[in-house]
Amino acid sequence: MKEWTHKEWLKEKNTNDVAAYYLYAPMCGTCQIASKMLDVVQELVPDLPMGKANLNYVQEIASLYQVESVPCLLITQNGQLKEKIYAFQSVPYLYGKLKSVDV
Repeated sequence: MKEWTHKEWLKEKNTNDVAAYYLYAPMCGTCQIASKMLDVVQELVPDLPMGKANLNYVQEIASLYQVESVPCLLITQNGQLKEKIYAFQSVPYLYGKLKSVDV
């Protein structure tokens, strides 16, 4: 998954029907597990624009979307926030969440 800046995220969410932005912290153990899960999901849904960012470098995203903790997955549909996921339960769960928006 490619690292996105705030500007890249804005471009992707506003030019695609559905987009996802994964926010993490590098020293977070849960985030490392979530990253691996999302890598698998991205292989299953390769056409979905999905990027990631170290929340320490995109702090404006945290206040804009009221991110409460990491890991956090922002899912947008038609440029609007559709879902904010904090509990990365499993690969099938994440896949289902992304496919339910991907219409």
